[in-house]
Amino acid sequence: MNVTLEPVTEHNFEALMDMELPPHQAQYLASNAYSIAQAHYYPDFRPWAICRDGALAGFLMYDARGNDEPGHYAIYRLMVDAPQQGRGIGRRAMVLLLEALRAQPDAQRVTICYKPDNAVGRRFYASLGFAEVGIDEAGEMIAEIRIG
Repeated sequence: MNVTLEPVTEHNFEALMDMELPPHQAQYLASNAYSIAQAHYYPDFRPWAICRDGALAGFLMYDARGNDEPGHYAIYRLMVDAPQQGRGIGRRAMVLLLEALRAQPDAQRVTICYKPDNAVGRRFYASLGFAEVGIDEAGEMIAEIRIG
């Protein structure tokens, strides 16, 4: 299985917008359509298509200046389309993204937020090295990886 991160383009954005999470996961994440719209209006947001063996499999997005803080990369979205889940695609996509972010010359930390009751997400992010640091103003758990 070859997982890659590819740009969101005029050729794939509609298919990305049509992707869905299983009903029990949908409460934890904004839609891809909403995220793609945000990326259009926020210049520091970076949307990416997740591909498995050349076919679309999911979506992720990060902010290249989390809280307008240089060296802070904030991951806002990670989703794998429901039919593609359970194959390690999300983990591989996160590893690729974290490698790319760690390679940035200004990288100091990477954060991700999730609802505290998202036990699966909590375990997944911890397994990638994220450490919980507190709750944000929206009531979401903040977890981070310090770099350097």
